[in-house]
Amino acid sequence: MYIAKQGYFQVKIPLCGYNNKKDFGVIYMPVAHKTVISFGLVAIPVSMYTAVQDNDIHFNQLHKEDNQRIKYKKTCAHCGKEITTGDIIKGYEYDADHYIIVTDDDMDKIKTEKDKSIQILHFAQLNQISPVYYEKTYQAVPEAGGEKAFELLRAALMSEQKIAIGKTVIGTKEELLAIIPREDGMLISTMFYEDDIKELPKAYNKPQLSEPELIMAKTLINSMDTPFTPSDYKDGYQLKLKELIENKIAGKDIAAVKSDGPNNVINLMDALKASIEQNKKEPDKTKRTRKAKGA
Repeated sequence: MYIAKQGYFQVKIPLCGYNNKKDFGVIYMPVAHKTVISFGLVAIPVSMYTAVQDNDIHFNQLHKEDNQRIKYKKTCAHCGKEITTGDIIKGYEYDADHYIIVTDDDMDKIKTEKDKSIQILHFAQLNQISPVYYEKTYQAVPEAGGEKAFELLRAALMSEQKIAIGKTVIGTKEELLAIIPREDGMLISTMFYEDDIKELPKAYNKPQLSEPELIMAKTLINSMDTPFTPSDYKDGYQLKLKELIENKIAGKDIAAVKSDGPNNVINLMDALKASIEQNKKEPDKTKRTRKAKGA
């Protein structure tokens, strides 16, 4: 649920330590960025919310001798004093040890109204853009009064199977953006510029493929063709890591996992045939389970 006045999303999440799906807590997702989508004479005020979250297990760095936390202090290179975040300002080194100070007010002064909004430059087919250009994704939510224009843009893009390419200034960078329609809303992805992308390595020497090999590979692909359901996939290694931590807390020994052993299949056609036969024997439910476990 969107709380318009506070500029927050209200999201229900499972409470830590509870397995019952009915036990939920409520968190409020702050706005990552507020802006206006502009195309032609149409202006759509929107809020951008981060679309992903970090669920990975993170470790602290400890001193090997006494298992205590390692702390990093910020100090001034000139006077040696320890400083806090409030003591830090931005400076640009234009010569050795010579800086000019740049404040947030300075940067705001050079922003035009266009810089503060998302200017749609043109529209394009989604499959025209290589995935390597996408950087970070946000969920776009219309502000009060912008719902009709927002829905009109979303519906038109969905109907034409297109995305919008635009620009806006976020922080100290002019971001290239892709506005992507979905059935239930729109996503805004920041994009890398062409000079941000490394040159592809030298092309490999492509071997000749026989028609039977290609047919067999297509058969295997089609036999494993199922709709992508995000909930079917879990980070299996993170689950093992959580179990390891719980066992160590409980003082249990950690048993090494047995290796599956080397793959001795040499002939490509034999490998394809064996894969197809194995896949035929597995029911759909088993296949989804294997995918979720990273098989």
